[in-house]
Amino acid sequence: MEQIGGGDARWSLKGMSALVTGGTRGIGHAIVEEFARFGAVVYTCSRNQKELDECLEEWKCKGFQVAGSVCDLSVRTQRDKLIETVTTYFDGKINILVNNAGTTQLKEATEFTAEDYSPIMGTNFETSYHLCQLAHPFLKASGCGSIVFISSVGGLIAVPVASLFAASKGTMNRVTKNLACEWAKDNIRVNAVNALP
Repeated sequence: MEQIGGGDARWSLKGMSALVTGGTRGIGHAIVEEFARFGAVVYTCSRNQKELDECLEEWKCKGFQVAGSVCDLSVRTQRDKLIETVTTYFDGKINILVNNAGTTQLKEATEFTAEDYSPIMGTNFETSYHLCQLAHPFLKASGCGSIVFISSVGGLIAVPVASLFAASKGTMNRVTKNLACEWAKDNIRVNAVNALP
């Protein structure tokens, strides 16, 4: 099968569309590159315009089909706008949604405040769940949708001074199973990758 820039010739993502949140750094950046290398057309987002522009230029030079826009995923209206933009870009269908954007804060459980709670639970869980809701009709329209949550082993085992992070990822792992069951009828696969913290 045809692909761009090497990799395993036994499979391809040619003709597939993918939205990867938080694609300008770390795991998200690697996912964007791998998808594009296997022929997918990728859309990503970042809160940082300069960082996004630099990554888009880098990917263009590599011959990858990657577009993106600035989006603060913690803001509900910006998530609405992101999905509107992405579905227009992909002509009303999304094959793959990767919920990668996340945040953490390390503190003793007794030290977490109400102000700490919202950013962690909001970014790691609420944002991902809402994007799944928004993307559902477009994943269904593709006929072969796939959602991937980038979770953490912290959602499976105890991690010191990371109780809120662990709670957000544990919740993500649980909802992965629920959505996989609920949306199987729509030909949408839902999985979580439990990365090391």
